[in-house]
Amino acid sequence: MKIQAATLSHLNKLTPLFNGYRVFYKQPSDIARAEKFLTERLEKGDSTIFIAISENEEAMGFTQLYPSFSSVSTQRTYILNDLYVSEAHRKKGVGEALMQHAKQFAILKGAKGITLETETHNPAQHLYERIGWKKDTAVFHYTWEIH
Repeated sequence: MKIQAATLSHLNKLTPLFNGYRVFYKQPSDIARAEKFLTERLEKGDSTIFIAISENEEAMGFTQLYPSFSSVSTQRTYILNDLYVSEAHRKKGVGEALMQHAKQFAILKGAKGITLETETHNPAQHLYERIGWKKDTAVFHYTWEIH
């Protein structure tokens, strides 16, 4: 497996994965919407996407990081917003490899760290905790949404 930063040339491999990710989170399948969103992120450079590709050149999974800043620590930080491994490639270390790659990227960029949010029933929590991520119990997160 190789993990690399996604570019527009990966769009045809990345789009079905991203669509699968959205479907996992109970969104309707919409390949065109997924492709448009990814194209905008890659063209604008407002996220970093890493894609895991098998030795057969098959897309296995991806993670997407959004840059942010911590005013308190006066450092860059990243939000790991998306992590997805296709069903055919689960339980093979792809998710862990993607997360380790993201950690190395954050270190290379001199960031404070990476934050992620997940549903309370997401089984990937076991992976996060096994590879050293800590559940935040010191703060609450609030969300305001425009409906």
